[in-house]
Amino acid sequence: MPGPGTLPAPPTGPPPGAQAVHRALGLLHCFHDNGPDLSASELARRMGLSVSTAHRLARTLVATGFLDQDERTARYRLGPAVAELGQLSFHQRGLHLAGPELAELARRTGATADLAIRSGPHAVILVGGSVLPSTGLGLRRPLHSTALGKVLLAWPSPAETPLRGPLPAYTPRTLTDPAALDAELARTRERGYALNDGESATGVRTLAVPVLDRAGTARFALAVRSTPAHLPDEALPRTLAHAHTCARALAVLLLPPDQR
Repeated sequence: MPGPGTLPAPPTGPPPGAQAVHRALGLLHCFHDNGPDLSASELARRMGLSVSTAHRLARTLVATGFLDQDERTARYRLGPAVAELGQLSFHQRGLHLAGPELAELARRTGATADLAIRSGPHAVILVGGSVLPSTGLGLRRPLHSTALGKVLLAWPSPAETPLRGPLPAYTPRTLTDPAALDAELARTRERGYALNDGESATGVRTLAVPVLDRAGTARFALAVRSTPAHLPDEALPRTLAHAHTCARALAVLLLPPDQR
């Protein structure tokens, strides 16, 4: 028991309600794959919860606008609150300003130009040629097998954790040895760009550079993607110069609101 004038020790466990918040956010992440609407039992299976718990969480999210429920099928989909927050985040990050810069980079290089951020073990493309017009969604690509991912790993923020667990192979070229990946990240930092030579998909070559903040962290990764025939070694210096020019412009356009 604390003595007079002393403060009680801070709690060491998670705050009350943290498990419910974690589960609710996990429920929303179940819709990442843009698949069909999900039932309570499908949500429960994906989350490892009982159906009654998944149903209760889903109903709470429906009440707050984060999920919708089809009255006929009782299945769930993402709700308007998610769309509203997504649009708000998109504009707060300045991403609506990035499209013209990426289009110009694509025109100059004759390749696909994309901008991505890190989300856990993936690089998520937010703007660029890989965003599907039908859904507004970009690709989610593994960090270790992509040029975008290598850039995000090579210039991480202090809050981001290194990759853990086995590194799956997607082609015979994929780096699956953590030591080999670490060496590749060191080369990436030294030369200022990353390459993906058929490591995520055969016949694809990608060059990526960081969009750095004032602390030297890659807030975004910028990639130019094509085929080895279109991006041979002799074309890399020219492509890299265009990519760096675009990255410098984006570093200004994508400044946080309080720094613009």
